[in-house]
Amino acid sequence: MNAQKPLVATDRAALMLQLVPYLLTKGEVSVAEAADEFDVTIDQMRGMVEKLTVIGLPGERGYWQMSNDLFDIDWDLLDQRDLIVITNSVGLERSPKLTSREAAALLAGLQLARTLPGVGDTALFSQLLAKLARGASSAPVDVIVAPGPVDAVRDAVASALKAGVAVSFTYKAPDAAPTTRTVDPVKVLISNGQWYLQGWCHLREAMRTFHLDRVGDLVPTSLPSEHAADEVPAMFEPGDDDVQVRIRYPESVATLLGEYLERADISTADGVSVATVRLPDDAALRRLVARRGGDVEILEPASARQAAVAWAEAGLAQYS
Repeated sequence: MNAQKPLVATDRAALMLQLVPYLLTKGEVSVAEAADEFDVTIDQMRGMVEKLTVIGLPGERGYWQMSNDLFDIDWDLLDQRDLIVITNSVGLERSPKLTSREAAALLAGLQLARTLPGVGDTALFSQLLAKLARGASSAPVDVIVAPGPVDAVRDAVASALKAGVAVSFTYKAPDAAPTTRTVDPVKVLISNGQWYLQGWCHLREAMRTFHLDRVGDLVPTSLPSEHAADEVPAMFEPGDDDVQVRIRYPESVATLLGEYLERADISTADGVSVATVRLPDDAALRRLVARRGGDVEILEPASARQAAVAWAEAGLAQYS
C-alpha cells in the first residue's frame, strides 16, 4: 500500500480529471486496484470517489444542479465490497447533436473531400456521411455538390493512382504553347476553390504543380509510376510553368495574404507594398482579391486582372 501523503489541490484536480474516464473504461474496479493505478492510498482513492457525487454539469445560471446532472456511484458496492461503479456519467457518453444546417454543411464538405483521388475512395467517408445524417437533430437538407469542369480529370487521376501508373495530358501554361506531359501523379488538392495536380513531370524531371483547368485529354498510361511516394512541393513553390503576378496592397493587410507572400519579392513605401508572386495559374489570386474588398490590386499581367474582374462580375450577376 502506498504511504500516506497529502494531496495538494492541483494534484487532486489532475487526478480527478483522469479518474472519471478510467472508471468509465473499467466499468467495475476495486478501491485497492484504483489506488494502486493512481499511486495514492486506499483512503485517498475512496475520498476522491465519494467527492465525485458533488461534481457534474453546471445548472441554470451556473450554480444550480439537478440530481441527474451529478456523477453518482453504487454506494452499496463501495461500502460493502470496496468496489467502484459509476451509475451516472452526466452525459459524457452522449453524442453531440448537430442542427440540420450544420449537418448539411459538413455533409457537403465530406462529399467534396470524397472526390479527392486516393483519399475519398475509402469506406471511411461513407461511414462518416451516415453518422452525420443520423446525428443531426433533424433531417439534414438535401445536399447536392454540383459536378465541376475538372471532375473527369480527377476521375482519370484516381484510376491512375489505383493502378500505379503515370498519366499523359496536354497542358496549356499561361502565355505558352501547349505541351504534352507525362506525370507520375502524387496527389490532387484544392486551394482557394482551384483544383491542382501534383506529381513528377517526366519532361521537367522534377515535381510540378498543374492547374487542372489547364489540363486536357488526360489518360492513364502503361508506364509504372516511380515517384508516387515522393514528397510534393509546397503549393506556391516556384516552378518552370508558373506565372509571375505583381500585386499592390496596404502594408496593414499583409498578414491576410498568408502563404502567398512567403516566397514573394516585396517592396514597401509610404505604407503601400508591391509584391511579385509566382503562382501556378494567373487566376489563382482572383478569389483572394475579391475577398479583400479593393485592398488588393493586381497590377500585372493583364490576364490575371481580367480573370479577377470576370470572376467578380460572375458573382455579381448571381444577385440579378
